[in-house]
Amino acid sequence: DERLMGLIKHSWLESGCVYGYRKVTSDLKDLGEACSKHRVAKLMKLEGIKAQVGYKKHKGHYSGKPSVVADNLLDRQFTVATPNRYWVTDITYIRTHEGWLYLAVVLDLYSRAVVGWSMSSRMESELVTQALLAAVWRRKPKKQVLIHSDQGSQFTGYEWSDFLTEHNLKASMSRRGN
Repeated sequence: DERLMGLIKHSWLESGCVYGYRKVTSDLKDLGEACSKHRVAKLMKLEGIKAQVGYKKHKGHYSGKPSVVADNLLDRQFTVATPNRYWVTDITYIRTHEGWLYLAVVLDLYSRAVVGWSMSSRMESELVTQALLAAVWRRKPKKQVLIHSDQGSQFTGYEWSDFLTEHNLKASMSRRGN
């Protein structure tokens, strides 16, 4: 047990004091040690060695008022009779081997079809304006289109509102946290 405890401590310290009993057991098996995860867990508990769980959240001021906020004109009326009248947009995160990839999508509520999209390794306002530009370019709407989004920083900046004005689009936003 003492010899094994030395190997456990070494593995745990090499991990930056992050590994729990499962990964320590895996390290020990890579070294050729024959031991179960239950034995490793018991020895780690006796020594007071624990895995790091989660990370501290940095304190900060995250509730500032957005630059430009539009009224909720869509008001959860998702059934639409004609195309190119109501579009909705949002951003999603995709984990890849090279890091996070951000995807902005614009949907036409009439057909639920993707009418514009854009991907980037950075989540900036250009990501959403490129997706909306693709939608405008593909659909070439004749009348004003209501574009509904959340109150994310990409949708509340002046770059977004200027783009909407230039392309005869009207903004609509859900309240914060909705």
